[in-house]
Amino acid sequence: MHLHVYDSATQWTWGAAIAISSALARDLQKEGRARLLLSGGKTPGPVYEALSKAPLAWDRVDVALVDERWLLPEDPDSNARLLRETLIQNKAAKARLETLTSAGRPFDEAVSTANLHARQPAGVVVLGMGDDGHTASLFPGMEDLERALRTPAAYVGVDATGCPGAGPWHRRISLTPAGLAPAQTRILLIRGERKRALLDRLLESDDATEYPARIAFTTPGAALHVHWCP
Repeated sequence: MHLHVYDSATQWTWGAAIAISSALARDLQKEGRARLLLSGGKTPGPVYEALSKAPLAWDRVDVALVDERWLLPEDPDSNARLLRETLIQNKAAKARLETLTSAGRPFDEAVSTANLHARQPAGVVVLGMGDDGHTASLFPGMEDLERALRTPAAYVGVDATGCPGAGPWHRRISLTPAGLAPAQTRILLIRGERKRALLDRLLESDDATEYPARIAFTTPGAALHVHWCP
């Protein structure tokens, strides 16, 4: 794990955006297209807005989601809506946004479609971490969490009923460790002293059932780059 520490939110925003854009540029040099998986939540919005201004060949970038609530892409509380309002702007308006849900698509079909798209592995995955230690839509105490952690599928449908960190959105689609494993660049975006203390607790063990965010650095493959500011 590599920890990148910034003195201010502004430095953190641009430092993380540059790290993501640099990784995408490397992927675009090697391949015809690049694939980027992004997380939702309140933390990464400013980073996505800064990233949208990066001078990349965005028309060759596929942007997809780490996870999604069982909501239509246009819903104000969906992660797809967040990406449209922050990243799919400016130069990045030419990127192809791939949503996990769509009108008329049943839940099981949505999960199957996500796994079909995942056959093109993502080169860059940007993760977040909740105060409860969740990442993607993998929550501590969630029903069938162990199944989600061990499945060979890149995406699973989950039921987060009873998990406070899930809020009112219990039905979700989530990336798994198997879906994370192929990524050549793994980035975790966190802010604040509470998240830094939680990160230290995560490093004390490799038991992802206690803190699922541990998959960010315990899943075999590329090193994790953590970007943090107070």
